[in-house]
Amino acid sequence: MKGLRHIAAGQWLRHYNRQTAAADGVAAVIVTIMLIPQSLAYAMLAGLPPEVGLYASILPLVAYAVFGSSRTLAVGPVAVASLMTAAAAGEVASTGSPEYLAAAIILAVLSGLMLVAMAVLKMGWISNLLSHPVVSGFITASGLLIAASQLKHMLGVPLSGHNLPQLLGSLTQHLGDSHWPTVALGSAVLIFLLWVRRYLKPLLLRLGLPPFSADLISKAGPVVAVLGSSLVVYQLQLQQGGMAIVGDIPRGLPDFMLPALDMALWQQLAIPALLISLIGFVESISVAQTLAAKRRQRINPNQELMGLGTANLASAFSGGFPVTGGFSRSVVNFDAGAQTPMAGVFTALGIALTALFLTGWFTYLPKATLAATIMVAVLTLVDLRALVHTWRFSRLDFLAMATTIVGVLGWGVEAGVLAGVSTSLALYLWRTNQPHVAEIGLVPGTEHFRNVQRHQVRVSPGVLGMRIDESLYFANARRLEDQIYDAALLRPQTRHVVLMGAAINHLDASAVDSLLSLNQRLRDAGITLHLSEIKGPVMDQLKHTELPDQLSGNIFLSHYQAIQALAPDCLATRDSASCSPAVQR
Repeated sequence: MKGLRHIAAGQWLRHYNRQTAAADGVAAVIVTIMLIPQSLAYAMLAGLPPEVGLYASILPLVAYAVFGSSRTLAVGPVAVASLMTAAAAGEVASTGSPEYLAAAIILAVLSGLMLVAMAVLKMGWISNLLSHPVVSGFITASGLLIAASQLKHMLGVPLSGHNLPQLLGSLTQHLGDSHWPTVALGSAVLIFLLWVRRYLKPLLLRLGLPPFSADLISKAGPVVAVLGSSLVVYQLQLQQGGMAIVGDIPRGLPDFMLPALDMALWQQLAIPALLISLIGFVESISVAQTLAAKRRQRINPNQELMGLGTANLASAFSGGFPVTGGFSRSVVNFDAGAQTPMAGVFTALGIALTALFLTGWFTYLPKATLAATIMVAVLTLVDLRALVHTWRFSRLDFLAMATTIVGVLGWGVEAGVLAGVSTSLALYLWRTNQPHVAEIGLVPGTEHFRNVQRHQVRVSPGVLGMRIDESLYFANARRLEDQIYDAALLRPQTRHVVLMGAAINHLDASAVDSLLSLNQRLRDAGITLHLSEIKGPVMDQLKHTELPDQLSGNIFLSHYQAIQALAPDCLATRDSASCSPAVQR
């Protein structure tokens, strides 16, 4: 067991026992039942043969079990990654061609290599670059786009396009050509799956079934839909009347595959692969951390990068496409009682047995059934309430979210993500470019200083106290310099300016130059500049500059000490000529 110390699996394998294995096995049965139709459906969503979905659900689960840090995250094909794969591969090859499959495999390889590289460089923090409004907007828009893309299978008509206007435009042209048997069957399956998701488990519980049995039966709803609709097609031979079916699925396990070594193609797919990696990591880490918190477990972001990276490499070398942690199946895995990633290994075994012996059961499976499965699954991605909550909380965050949604729906997945990220960065620069700066005064009877416009405080006409509520860097340093200088000149009696830096966490070279310039400008005006409450790390930065030596005033440990030294009358219990209540504006 000593060799296991260097891999994540070593943390739980050392204590693995029969009881834990039983819990993992039960969870694996439930997840396998759920994952089989999802794997087939997400392969279709990605524009790939259905067996590729099965291949992407075997070795990636094993790889993540070895290297991932979450005990209950279920890795495999997911809707968003499948949509992004289809969008990227569709730009370089036609759907269904060998080149298209090769592009999907390259996307998995690139995603895996990028994630592993980020793990080695300990870049787990990179998930913070995608703000929650952008991720939430992207996932909501992707859910809507995925649902719209499946209308072609639900209606039995050809639709083209990678964004909502293109899909809707194509739909209006072909709506009259709808294949009504396909519409009827697809609608029936959709209604059945929606009913199962919402009502079946409560009904079974009311009938007296144990919770575990009720949960297992309700999770088997998609499998029942798959088998039932396949039986209907077979009995009525609906495929002969034009209903699209999956057809023959090759039986057996995937062969070891090497990606095509076309450097031009790799370069063309690099940016999409990076976006797939980032979105997949953000989605996975959020799910993993949520579930881990319920059991007081810990998630290592860098180890998650390694786990997802090796999972994608395993998918690529077994003929699969990009994978990541899925929200719905991870929750099911958790609720079913999974204790360790061995549940994923057991699930992989179940998928492998399906690929070996059960693929013949899916020959007559209607594509409309898989489309209904996808549409029901992506309903959990669409969160319109988040739009309302974000609008109420922050108009700027809402702008980033709305930009992402409009970008994804209007121009496609990659354009939407880039638009959302660009908007978030632009808004961050705009917000920090004009940080809040407050004139502060002493709260009577205390040592606390507050904004003169919000509180009844005491100020000295000769001392201007200013609190800076932001770190200083190139985008805001000059603005703050002018703002503080102007505020000092507006008060003719001002002889001292004290900058409270309790909220300053960082200074760059531009900020130091601005402070030196402000110091000189105030000195020329006969005003002394002081600093107070500078944090230790910021003070360490300043020690390597000229500011401490050239500062016309002093650096005080607290703002209260500054007032003690510069305007002691302000500390008296009664007003004096040198200290009076501030006028609230």
